[in-house]
Amino acid sequence: MAAPRNTTPRKVLGRLSLPERRYVAEALRTETVGGVLLLIAAIAALIWANVPGLHDSYESVSHHHFGPGALGLNLSVAHWAADGLLAIFFFVAGIELKRELVAGDLRDPKAAALPVVAALCGMAAPALVYALTNAAGDGSLKGWAVPTATDIAFALAVLAVIGSSLPSALRAFLLTLAVVDDLFAILIIAVFFTETIDFAALGGALAGLVVFWLLLRKGVRGWYVYVPLALVIWALMYNSGIHATIAGVAMGLMLRCTPREGEEHSLGERIEHLVRPLSAGIAVPLFALFSAGVSVSGGALGEVFTRPETLGVVLGLVVGKTLGIFGGTWLTARFTRASLSEDLQWADVFAVATLAGIGFTVSLLIGELAFEDDATLTGEVKAAVLVGSLIAASLATVLLKIRNGKYQRLYEAEERDEDLDGIPDIYEQDDPAYHLRMAAIHERKAAEHRRIAEEKAAARRAEVMGGAGEEEDRPA
Repeated sequence: MAAPRNTTPRKVLGRLSLPERRYVAEALRTETVGGVLLLIAAIAALIWANVPGLHDSYESVSHHHFGPGALGLNLSVAHWAADGLLAIFFFVAGIELKRELVAGDLRDPKAAALPVVAALCGMAAPALVYALTNAAGDGSLKGWAVPTATDIAFALAVLAVIGSSLPSALRAFLLTLAVVDDLFAILIIAVFFTETIDFAALGGALAGLVVFWLLLRKGVRGWYVYVPLALVIWALMYNSGIHATIAGVAMGLMLRCTPREGEEHSLGERIEHLVRPLSAGIAVPLFALFSAGVSVSGGALGEVFTRPETLGVVLGLVVGKTLGIFGGTWLTARFTRASLSEDLQWADVFAVATLAGIGFTVSLLIGELAFEDDATLTGEVKAAVLVGSLIAASLATVLLKIRNGKYQRLYEAEERDEDLDGIPDIYEQDDPAYHLRMAAIHERKAAEHRRIAEEKAAARRAEVMGGAGEEEDRPA
């Protein structure tokens, strides 16, 4: 006889498992620190590029070339930051994606439907908004992909600045959404921004990736083996005409992200733990330093809202991202048996969707690729990315602050550990040992309160008796 079907409705943005919650907390802690550094680097770039006495030095440093020209790698500092350092960022993104596919939310097709649909809608809607804006204003459609990306580090930095105790389920949703978002952004870069291909160099890069995979399969260890090989693969991928960051994500996807017997953490998780600070703390901030230095004069900011290309980017980030992610999440809940967690409201999903409109790192990169033949428009599109991200961050801040009291109570409930065993109590409600420990704790507290009550009662009786004696000894 067939087994009965599980009729329990699945919760959208429900409570995470404890291992997943710990992983998310660790990942977001690093990303948040990196996001703060990213904000500092972006502000430094704007100051460096806009102060009259410093502008020339910014241009000089950004366009300074170095590297082996014989290998086709005599690149500018800005170019090294975009193609070289961001490969580290995409390497970490590849590991995150692999982990999500084999051990995270994307492992279960039903659970994966929500972030995948939300991410797809959150990329399609901004592209559509951009296309409609430029079709109406007779602008260029080249930048349709610019507003499609979410910058998770920047978004989490905003959360850190406003001090919101966002529940772990919403944080995990934002992280998983950004991972899927990064995957599709990588595919967009590979498919739509590759004009010519050097098949010899591409073949060499693929051969290097095969060697990389075989070494991993054989269990070969040693950074001195993998780092030089990774540099060779990156250089060949760059010379092939395909964006070099693709090499990073390909190597990240090859790492094993499931622990073997006796391992506390998988190889991929250990390497991610080592490389993520380098990515979040050095690679991405340096990219921002040499990409965010655009003119922010009153005239330039005014033109952001008058030129169709830049207006399309702003509207895509602020309107398209919000409506796409919120709509994708609502449709997933509406047409499946899933329901929103009782602790949250759709206003919370809308606020997070607005926060996802912060598109910085990958949006700046795509802006450079889309308009690389027009330096003026490239700068204007970068300014539009900054303006759109700032508007999205401001709106999300207001929306999240409105619900921050509720978030604080949810966060405190998630963190409460009364039995001090290192596991939040909310995850031990089905464990009899937990309830026995709590019973013992309450019994000790009850005994202490009884002892205090008896002492106070005895002291009060003594005061009454002493007062009565003084009354009798007083002269008439």
